[in-house]
Amino acid sequence: MSSVSAIQNKITIKTLFSDFKQLTKVGLSVSVVFTSITGYLLGVDEINYTIVLLLGIGGYFMVGASNAFNQIIEKDIDSIMTRTKNRPLPSGRMSVTTAMIIAVSFTITGLSILYGIHPKCALFGAISIFLYTSAYTPLKSYTPLAVFVGAIPGAIPFMLGWVAATGKFGIEAGFLFMIQFFWQFPHFWAIGWLQYEEYSKAGLHMLPMDKKDKGAVIQIIFYTCIMMLVSIAPVLKVTGEFYIYSYTAFVIFLLGGLMLWRAFKLYKSQDNSDARKLMLVSVFYITVVPIIYVIDKFLH
Repeated sequence: MSSVSAIQNKITIKTLFSDFKQLTKVGLSVSVVFTSITGYLLGVDEINYTIVLLLGIGGYFMVGASNAFNQIIEKDIDSIMTRTKNRPLPSGRMSVTTAMIIAVSFTITGLSILYGIHPKCALFGAISIFLYTSAYTPLKSYTPLAVFVGAIPGAIPFMLGWVAATGKFGIEAGFLFMIQFFWQFPHFWAIGWLQYEEYSKAGLHMLPMDKKDKGAVIQIIFYTCIMMLVSIAPVLKVTGEFYIYSYTAFVIFLLGGLMLWRAFKLYKSQDNSDARKLMLVSVFYITVVPIIYVIDKFLH
């Protein structure tokens, strides 16, 4: 009997841990933390590993809080979509009260840690959580412009690292923000294309003009081009202390060109498989480009 209880207990703990990871979207949170740390490395003269650790933990709590609030608000919507109906809240495995306790605890802890690094970090963290939960999440049910609003909190992590390193929000942090801001449109519209039927069923508006057509892909191509230009702008040394070598700019331009090529392939085929490839290439881009910036900095 005790062995059965032990197995049941093990399963319960495993389920709770799995639900906790789903609620706070650990994978997404880790990728955001990674971006924040690269932003820190770009701005700092001498690496303070305590701040790197605090930035990582604070950033995780910040994103985890946003995701938890998002799933509380969208509990009923999530129950409609196949992709999300097994999440902790719509499946009934977790109560809204438990999720709210986690979300509020994460908010307070995350912002306190970020405040300990610099008050401006806490300010931008608070703006990120507020916009994601109070503007982007509810707007998805009303207008495709929600993606523009959501791109603002989504672009904060890269610049948050710079602010953590320097205590300043200037042109350098602004450009880091813009790179991640414009990147989000081809990325999320590729996801919107893939999940169009599911989103439509749930009443969410995630493609420009609410249509899965060539017009949507033209928007993807347009924003990819802007992203490419903003990403290589530091080579012109118009971005303050944040600048890159010409060969670095060339490599980044090629990576952007890979995204652009995938967007044109989607325009031609309008096929889900090409949208998936574009989405994967966009993830590769936003993972590799910050690393390239950091390598370039340490070559100066």
